[in-house]
Amino acid sequence: MTTKDNMLTDVSAELEKEFGMPGTSKREQFDEEAYAFYTGQILLQARKEAKMTQSELAKRINSTKSYISRIENGAIDPSAGTFYRIMNALGMKIEIVKPIG
Repeated sequence: MTTKDNMLTDVSAELEKEFGMPGTSKREQFDEEAYAFYTGQILLQARKEAKMTQSELAKRINSTKSYISRIENGAIDPSAGTFYRIMNALGMKIEIVKPIG
């Protein structure tokens, strides 16, 4: 929940009002775009923390600067393989854990 003009807002209700219920095509499209944006922001922050330019990262994964830019801007969602290559090039590791419960 967030506040706006001292009123509580249910984020889930707002998303449903704007993009429909989960499972609808409009909501699925929104969720995919939001995921791509979030993934891009994670990679952007990791690249900056590694003090690496987009060009340097692209060279390390045998890609182009524009491709890295499109990922970081959320215009495209990288495949799992590309995501792993980027993380490896940034000196990071991904750990897959089983959820508790």
